[in-house]
Amino acid sequence: MVIIITGASHVGKTVLAQRMLEKYKYPYVSIDHLKMGLIRSGNTELTPEDDEQLVGYLWPIVREMIKTAIENQQNLIIEGCYVPFHWRKDFDEQYIQEIAFICLAMTDEYIDSHFDEIKAHASDVETRLDDSDCTIERLKADNRQVISGYQNAGEKVNLIEKNYEDVIEHLLQ
Repeated sequence: MVIIITGASHVGKTVLAQRMLEKYKYPYVSIDHLKMGLIRSGNTELTPEDDEQLVGYLWPIVREMIKTAIENQQNLIIEGCYVPFHWRKDFDEQYIQEIAFICLAMTDEYIDSHFDEIKAHASDVETRLDDSDCTIERLKADNRQVISGYQNAGEKVNLIEKNYEDVIEHLLQ
């Protein structure tokens, strides 16, 4: 089984992946780590700010990692925001049956009422060296884009509307 966890920045993708690792003992791969390894090693001229181009650059690599894990009957969690909205078109049904897709997003109302909490938990699993670009406006815009893009592609989006922990606990069952 391969579990893909995606969503906007600061929604708790890494926290969920870490909890799944602890519960199921499945290893996880952070697409952000792959991104930074490729950028720092000079294998791309893209920068961490080139989000749209990074999807096209990283997804073919991640897609083939997923196929390899399935072919080798290995469990794996893939976590990150560089998953295209129409990711399913890249897999035959034999692969789709072995993939669980989880998309997390926060509503505007949740962001408004929990922004300080969101910022306070930004480094729960990994330390964010610079989180200055995390603003209420940016979080709302990013989450709206994720909700719209995945829903328009026919994907279920797990909305964080009232209680973050309730959503995460439900996904861990």
